This record gives sequence, C-alpha cells and structure tokens, in this order.
Amino acid sequence: MKIWVDADACPGVIKDILFRAAERTGVKLTLVANHSIPIPKSRHIKFLQVTSGFDVADNEIVKRLDAGDLVITADIPLAADVIDKGGYALNPRGELYTANNIRARLNMRDFMDTLRASGIDTGGPPALSQGDRKSFANNLDKILTRYARDA
Repeated sequence: MKIWVDADACPGVIKDILFRAAERTGVKLTLVANHSIPIPKSRHIKFLQVTSGFDVADNEIVKRLDAGDLVITADIPLAADVIDKGGYALNPRGELYTANNIRARLNMRDFMDTLRASGIDTGGPPALSQGDRKSFANNLDKILTRYARDA
C-alpha cells in the first residue's frame, strides 16, 4: 500500500498526521500538488510537483495509483476514480468514501454546483474541527492496521 495525498488543499494538520503515520509504519507517502510543499526529510515521504491546470494533480494520482492504495482527498470526483480503480479514499474530515456512498456524494456535489451556478450562496465547509482531526486519525489508523495485518 502507498498513500497519495491530493496536497493542494489538504490542511496542514492533516499532513502532519500523515507524516507521523508514514514514519511510524514505513508506508510510502507521496504528496502531489502543483506548487511546492515543504515535507520533512524521510525515506518514506516524497513530494511530486505537477504542472498547473484543472485536475492535473488528480489525474496524476489516478495514473500512478495501484489497487489497494489509499488517497487522501476532499475531491469527490477524484475519490470516485480512486474507488473505481480499486483504491481507498479518505477525506481530511475522516470520512471513508466507499462504493456504497460515493454516488450519493457525487450527486450532492453536482446539486450544490448547480445551486452555486444559479447564484445561490451555499457557503463553504465549516472549519476543520478537533473531532474531524480525531476521526481522520482514527480511520487512517484502522486502514494502516488492517494493511499491516494483511501484509
């Protein structure tokens, strides 16, 4: 298993949790973004910079992803592509996207896009809470523990 991070919009606190997890478990972690992101020196942590453009980082992640890999993203279409390719997708708030819930998330995303396009202010997501961080760390730990047990 490798962990891929859609790093352009990933909160710093989530990256810190991922850095610690990569060091603790030895799982390869790669952050993908279109701008430079500082990472700690580690043989387990890499950074891949891609060119700017719509979905360039997402497409690169999907291209390099192997079945069983984990992708950290809040991007629902990317999560759907990851699941279709046999990977796991976890958002920074700790929600694991699955084949059972991704279609509903895509439908809601499309609905909200339609509202915004018609001029309705839908607001943004709330700030990342302590509960979100805990949920993310717990679900990440469950995935990594399952991987270690099965390996």
